[in-house]
Amino acid sequence: MDQRNYSSLHDFILLGFSDHPTLEMVLSGVVTIFYLITLLGNTAIILATLLDFRLHTPMYFFLRNLSFLDLCFTTSIVPQMLVNLWGPNKTISYVGCVIQLYVYMWLGSTECLLLAVMSYDRFTAICKPLHYLVIMNPHLCLKMIIIVWGICLACSLVLCSLTLNLPRCGNTILNHFLCELPAMIKIACVDTTAVEMSVFALGIVFVLTPLFLILISYGYIARAVLRMKSKAGQRKAINTCGSHLTVVSIFYGTIIYMYLRPGNSASKDQGKFLTLFYTIITPSLNPLIYTLRNKDMKDALKKLMRVDFESAKMKRNWKS
Repeated sequence: MDQRNYSSLHDFILLGFSDHPTLEMVLSGVVTIFYLITLLGNTAIILATLLDFRLHTPMYFFLRNLSFLDLCFTTSIVPQMLVNLWGPNKTISYVGCVIQLYVYMWLGSTECLLLAVMSYDRFTAICKPLHYLVIMNPHLCLKMIIIVWGICLACSLVLCSLTLNLPRCGNTILNHFLCELPAMIKIACVDTTAVEMSVFALGIVFVLTPLFLILISYGYIARAVLRMKSKAGQRKAINTCGSHLTVVSIFYGTIIYMYLRPGNSASKDQGKFLTLFYTIITPSLNPLIYTLRNKDMKDALKKLMRVDFESAKMKRNWKS
């Protein structure tokens, strides 16, 4: 790539998949489709859980937060990525790169903790059903969400600031399609051991610790389900937890494979595809997973679609 094409010395070059032009054309179409699915699916869940009073429960409160998080997460990445895929200009401004770095780190770590909070909600609903609404009261739910977003924001500010303060000696080429922490650390021209250790330590805290708590919650849930005498009760419990467990498996499975594999076990392109999967494809799958396995969500979405259809019909009649 001709480095003279970028507009200023402060811009970063995102190599992405530029060494595979044909692949870029295919990816631009795939990413666009999945981004539209993410927008439509997560927006529908947010509206449905807000408008249907039957869904004003802790479980759907957390689901609404997850959908909002996924919308922000993909929107912080996809528009810039599509601009780079569609045109010869593969750059991102310094300010744009900094914003993307902070937001990507903040929202990615928030999703890890939010999935752990959602598992605690399911644990309380199944293992302590008589006290569920007392324990998971609106005040506690709101407090948990504020704490999760706040802790992850603080983590993002610390790690990203440490990374951005590393001298780069004029290096502006990132071998990725977005500004992410490992790619930024690699272009530093000094010893980055301290920063890498900090990233690893906080990675343990924000990835493995929530996963450990999720596994503990589902261990108790599994024991409670096996003790149920009613088959109908067992099926209801499995359906209630199945969607969340599926999302956790996809999200954590991809992240763990990507960040905890041996350093030379995968190519750089494979790492890009894995990042592409959990940042763009996974958020588009979440609405499908939650709606296909949940009768209340399907009913709420059907109601929302009827309202939209009737509203559009009334507008057409009024205009005619």
